[in-house]
Amino acid sequence: MNPEDEDKVVSFYDQFADKQEKTGINSRHLSILDKVMGAGLRPDHHVLEVGCGIGTVSSLLARQVPKGKVLAVDISPESISKAKKIWKSQENLSFEVSDMSDFDKGDQQFDFFVFPDVLEHIPVDQHQALFQKVQKHAHQDSVVFVHIPAPRYLQWMIDHEPEKLQVIDQPLDSGDLIKSLNNAGFYLEKMETYSVFFEEKDYQYFVFRSSKPLGKSTPLSKWDILKERIRIRLKYGLIN
Repeated sequence: MNPEDEDKVVSFYDQFADKQEKTGINSRHLSILDKVMGAGLRPDHHVLEVGCGIGTVSSLLARQVPKGKVLAVDISPESISKAKKIWKSQENLSFEVSDMSDFDKGDQQFDFFVFPDVLEHIPVDQHQALFQKVQKHAHQDSVVFVHIPAPRYLQWMIDHEPEKLQVIDQPLDSGDLIKSLNNAGFYLEKMETYSVFFEEKDYQYFVFRSSKPLGKSTPLSKWDILKERIRIRLKYGLIN
């Protein structure tokens, strides 16, 4: 992104901060928290959140890691300034201004990387460099959690309600996203397109894990396998 375009983006999100503060915690924020918890967030984990805005999701995450820490970054100085004031009582939560191009914490590693509806606002040609920054600060058990608008739904918004979109709002190709993270050393464990505000399934989330080799092969117990067979047979009326 050239300096002129970056200035426009920063200016947009500086102004957007007031709107975020008025909105407060909504269903999307709570859904992101729920999906991150389902991906295995633990009380002692260290989290990096990229694109935190005024810290609404950051605060929710910090409450779930009382023995860990959350570092949240955003391109907007105004958003970070507000976040520091709003959530100053949460001692395990810190904020920094960064577009990730200059992000370098040395040998510091994070257990979870959370992208809460931010990648669609970052030009696609910058994603690979961004994920390389993530790889540098990851370990063999790190998780990358990505939440984005469902591409088909975002395209509908572009075609019918563009005035509601942000300064950069692009549908992301799932295949390209998966490839970029694969190139950075992560594999896709789970992906789902689901509904938050609309029946047409308006959001997607992805769970990626570090691509470390499997150390063993552990068979399920015969009882666990049998229970699953019985469940499916009962569900579809296949019990004779």
